[in-house]
Amino acid sequence: MKHFKNIIVGCLVTFTVFSCKTKEVVIQAQEVDDIVSYLASDELEGRNTGTEGIEKAAVYIENYFKEIGVQPYYDTYRDSFTVKGKNAFNVIGYLEGTDPVLKNEFVIIGAHYDHIGFGEEVDGDTIANGANDNAAGVGTVMTMAKYFAKTKSNKRSILFTLFSAEEMGLQGSKYLAETLKKENIDLYVMLNFEMVGVPLVDKDYTAYVTGFDKSNLAQKMNEYAGKKIAGFLPKAGEYRLFMRSDNYPFFNEFNVPCQTFSTFDFTNFNHYHKVGDEADIMDFNHMADFVNTFIPAVKKAVNAPTKEIKLTTSK
Repeated sequence: MKHFKNIIVGCLVTFTVFSCKTKEVVIQAQEVDDIVSYLASDELEGRNTGTEGIEKAAVYIENYFKEIGVQPYYDTYRDSFTVKGKNAFNVIGYLEGTDPVLKNEFVIIGAHYDHIGFGEEVDGDTIANGANDNAAGVGTVMTMAKYFAKTKSNKRSILFTLFSAEEMGLQGSKYLAETLKKENIDLYVMLNFEMVGVPLVDKDYTAYVTGFDKSNLAQKMNEYAGKKIAGFLPKAGEYRLFMRSDNYPFFNEFNVPCQTFSTFDFTNFNHYHKVGDEADIMDFNHMADFVNTFIPAVKKAVNAPTKEIKLTTSK
């Protein structure tokens, strides 16, 4: 932030899981491992905005979208802007909705893919790899994109948005939010994923929601999932996390539910903006479980017949 042990359904687990009633594509731990391990590798040198490392990250995400059949929203996957004299770009994938009416409404599923580049040296290492912050969130968005591209089960249109320049003050999400507002898209909800690479400790929910009281998002996600997957973390309010991630510019522009899910609870991860934020300390079984837990709830949100997720307080 700025300042999946696998679910088994039925009898067989491979890439697809078969139950008595449904056939669902699920995400395996190795899939998120592959994504996060590449994005957080030394080769990408911490993915600072405007660097060769973040260029490599963007190409990787673009190629992934092409491979799974997610189209660019604009002429290319890149939404380019300039920040502090540096060329920057969000990467945006698009899946048109399958319903002739609901496809005119949009759900944004997002995460930032930049990090800070280098940090204070520890044992000769100066690369702040940003595995949890936020390659883990990117892996979540990318694997969700894979699910929806494979199943073609989204009645509303989805933008899979990977933001640059988050670490420079939410600049990528601010630019895109302003652009989409000018384009007058009908944004239903924005779901952002931030620092989800390790599980919460001693909580009765899977992730907390920033701005918990601002909408009924947590309530609806729990209802859609059939269990408590979204909860309230007091420290999220204390540290004003709602305003410190890429959900916030969309809330400001659209005044609709735009919130972040996270599993960083200030006790379970000690490498924020440090060189120790490496892929080898991520829990990829947890990450796969996280994605597989959230996908059914996200799908129900995307396919709800009306806009059931609503603000309880406005700006």
